[in-house]
Amino acid sequence: MVETLQQSPDAAQPRSGPRDTVEDLRLVGVSKVFETFTAVQPMDLTVPAGSFFALLGPSGCGKTTTLRMVAGLEDPTTGKILIGDRDITDLKAYKRSVNTVFQSYALFPHMTVADNVAFGLKRRGDKDARRKAQEALELVQLQAVAGKKPAQLSGGMQQRVALARAIVNRPDVLLLDEPLGALDLKLRRQMQIELKRIQQEVGLTFIHVTHDQEEAMTMADSIAVMNQGVVEQLADPATLYENPASTFVANFLGQSNLLRARIEGEAGDGLLRARTHDHELVVRADRVPDGIRDVWVGVRPEKLRLGEQGRNTLRGVVTDASFTGVSTQYLVRMPWDLELMVVQQNDGSARAHVGETVAMSWDPGHEFVLDQRQSDTAGADLDDE
Repeated sequence: MVETLQQSPDAAQPRSGPRDTVEDLRLVGVSKVFETFTAVQPMDLTVPAGSFFALLGPSGCGKTTTLRMVAGLEDPTTGKILIGDRDITDLKAYKRSVNTVFQSYALFPHMTVADNVAFGLKRRGDKDARRKAQEALELVQLQAVAGKKPAQLSGGMQQRVALARAIVNRPDVLLLDEPLGALDLKLRRQMQIELKRIQQEVGLTFIHVTHDQEEAMTMADSIAVMNQGVVEQLADPATLYENPASTFVANFLGQSNLLRARIEGEAGDGLLRARTHDHELVVRADRVPDGIRDVWVGVRPEKLRLGEQGRNTLRGVVTDASFTGVSTQYLVRMPWDLELMVVQQNDGSARAHVGETVAMSWDPGHEFVLDQRQSDTAGADLDDE
């Protein structure tokens, strides 16, 4: 376990007390090549100081390699890594003000919870190690189990101990490498809320690597969506979802209905006319890429409404209806054999039935528009690691 040894609890050089200044983490032209395989293409990336930042993407996209370069566990092939104006590119892992929380926790089984958290501080001769460890445990709400051994705790508690052990060092940057992957679904969701709360309280820069879209969207202020070693889009969660920059982002972040269409001209009021399979649509002009006429018109399932309630209307036959409690998910087949997904809230309105012909509609501005030269299947079915 090379990572555990290099990123030991006393790895980061701590800063006692609150910082007067918090500095951005910057990657400038950073890339990583393994023999003939390029894991990370040259990238420029800025992680704002004190933010909760996520690197999101499927297996093999380069997100973990990027995190390992920041941690000092991999050497970049090109580029520089800086915290503020300090170049840390060539520093050993233990000399960086960076700590990592791994999925495996890496706790010392023979030590109590309090001793695990205080371990790094004691090795450096910090006379306040016990008090600081207690404060860190209070932050993660585990002060009541300070005297127990890790084996006596649940997986979620062990994860919080590992987090407290990293936070107590007060690093400039805290790296989270799929930290919730070993937890069950219910506990994972609880920990998502806890991690965000803790990050806001301590004000440290968190960088969270995950393949779980919901996890990233729930916690992060900003998300870099990675694909094949490249950042496809960097934005806040709402922007990524509402206005994806590529079909990969559109498909990887939730479900998308992509309609093959052609822009035909202006419709007034900042709108453009588009045509898909002899159906005329109206889309927002500012959503259409400059100079592109052949496009994908994308509509999220929850933006579609059953019935002729919006300016854009399509008709099809319901092929499946799945009741999920708060909503019902429909598959509706178009005359040209494309199936669209519609999610309708169960708010008392009439539900459609399999075999029924229905209208679906949406208002201009609830769509996104992408270049048709991109594959409509990019990013689909890549959410599992």
